[in-house]
Amino acid sequence: MAKDNNIIDVTENVTELAAAPEAEPIPDTLVEFKKPYRFEDKDYTEVDLAGLEDLSTKDMIEAEKRLARTGVFTPLPEMNINYVCIMAAKAAKLPVEFFEGLPPREMEKVKNKVTNFFYGEE
Repeated sequence: MAKDNNIIDVTENVTELAAAPEAEPIPDTLVEFKKPYRFEDKDYTEVDLAGLEDLSTKDMIEAEKRLARTGVFTPLPEMNINYVCIMAAKAAKLPVEFFEGLPPREMEKVKNKVTNFFYGEE
């Protein structure tokens, strides 16, 4: 009879696991920070770049013009960290200073997301 109780317990555990909600997948546009990043008296643990999907060519042109006004000219602006900061700021609806203040490793994550967005396959 003890064996039957164990079987029931196992079955109940399996049923509970099956009913448990699955963790939501992390979106491709989400950049998670290793440690909280403080900007304007607020701590950020992540930044979502989902707004990249909503940007237009006009936004890209404006970012290139802004980059040119700083004296930076590059044949591949999407590989330039300043351009990436501008585009990420537009996408996340945050000031460009938010991205300029990120620690280098966190900015590299952002840069990779933005660059992969531009070069990613559909």
